[in-house]
Amino acid sequence: QVQLVESGGGLVQAGVSLRLSCAASGRTFSSYAMGWFRQAPGKEREFVAGISWNGGPTYYADSVKGRFTISRDNAENTVYLQMKSLKPDDTAVYYCAADTDFVFTPARARERDEYDYWGQGTQVTVSS
Repeated sequence: QVQLVESGGGLVQAGVSLRLSCAASGRTFSSYAMGWFRQAPGKEREFVAGISWNGGPTYYADSVKGRFTISRDNAENTVYLQMKSLKPDDTAVYYCAADTDFVFTPARARERDEYDYWGQGTQVTVSS
């Protein structure tokens, strides 16, 4: 069992940066691929970024590529999402998720049904 707890959300103005953290419990965190998703009001939960178990391949949604960076610290059981140049369209609840499967492909990273564990989410609101 893995528990995920997101933090770092808040209300910010457009153009600023924000870093989200996701702390994981359990000794097997370092073997899991991790992803960030977001859900805006009235919309489906969508893929934002994914990272393999060793921090190797990373994948991004086109809407955040070049602005967001996903990283992880396996010694600290934490995955991060650094967000820069935030826009009002980035407003959403952000969730981290863990994928326990060994295979982590670009297609798999984007598929929310492939993730086995989810956090409770953290709200990010970007004002114009």
